[in-house]
Amino acid sequence: MSSNHFPPIPSHSIRELQHSIYRLFIKSGKSVKCRVPGLSLGLRQTKLVWPILLLLLVGAVLTALLPSAEDRGPLGVVAAVRRASPPQENRARVDGTEEEQRFTIIIQTYNRTDVLLKLLNHYQALPHLHQIIIVWNNVGEQTPLKLWNSLGPHPVPVVFKEQASNLMRNRLQPFPEIVTDAVLMLDDDTLLSVPDVSFAFSVWKQFSEQIVGFVPRKHVLTSGGVYSYGSFELQDPESAGGDRYSMVLIGAAFFHRRYLKLYQDLPQSVHVLVDETQNCDDIAMNFAVAVHLKKTGSVNKPSGVFVKPVDLRNLEKEASSGYQGMWHRPEHLLQRSYCLNRLTKICGFMPLHFSNLMVSQFGFPTYANHMSRG
Repeated sequence: MSSNHFPPIPSHSIRELQHSIYRLFIKSGKSVKCRVPGLSLGLRQTKLVWPILLLLLVGAVLTALLPSAEDRGPLGVVAAVRRASPPQENRARVDGTEEEQRFTIIIQTYNRTDVLLKLLNHYQALPHLHQIIIVWNNVGEQTPLKLWNSLGPHPVPVVFKEQASNLMRNRLQPFPEIVTDAVLMLDDDTLLSVPDVSFAFSVWKQFSEQIVGFVPRKHVLTSGGVYSYGSFELQDPESAGGDRYSMVLIGAAFFHRRYLKLYQDLPQSVHVLVDETQNCDDIAMNFAVAVHLKKTGSVNKPSGVFVKPVDLRNLEKEASSGYQGMWHRPEHLLQRSYCLNRLTKICGFMPLHFSNLMVSQFGFPTYANHMSRG
């Protein structure tokens, strides 16, 4: 216990304090006079006033003597995820390594240089950000690194990783520049507010084995025995359980850097599937995390945790190139349903589990409800 904390108060001392206050105010008669030079204040005893004064005074004294929040022992998950900074007793451990207190952003980009520069400028203001890695999929084109540096100096370094081919899965490489445990992966048209990112990072620290992000999705087993992919808003709502999701997409999500290596170690058939569809690397990552959790003893643990965003914007329409994301393709959802079934066959079972947990900065609902999203 630190020197600025008072020792616990014995119960008999509290009773003696109460009796002393009672004798001071009650037993002195029907009228108690407090005399100050030039002022005479009469306090008349009534059945209503004295109990209130007594309770207020006792409460104030006891509150002043209570230990601080850091001395009250472990907190429940609700308080833990809403806390912006770690508990005092754990702060020495967290401050001990850069890997635990900071994170790295990975953004894969193609034909959106103007939007990319806007995102880089925006994310420079993020606290705890170690660096930004740009996966440059514009094969053969010069990166805007010189232009970016000419607009500096910048507090957060930016690293461009030029790729030999334009592949969706390029972003899931375990780049040697990544030295932080936490990775925040973002699409090149996604702008998240600084409070949203900071809050999600604090949530990830409590759920570091899972993907913590802002875009939930789900799988549905159809009557024909095959799986269908869709937004979790379309899930049949349970009367008392709310909406459910079974995946958190990595286009706006935190996850541990170990999962980048885990993804690389997936069967070759998974990489072939992702390359032939130019899709589904995020679904494959959820499968990889779910299988890993099962192997490590976390039975029925969902691959992700949904954080409700306050300010998440899509900047696709602001790109001067006019390039549209692949989700606009008419075959997009069909491809993702196809991937669900192929990945299930490769794994030998469906590893994804449903969750209805939604973490919010302004409350902690017991279940997710898409109707309440802002």
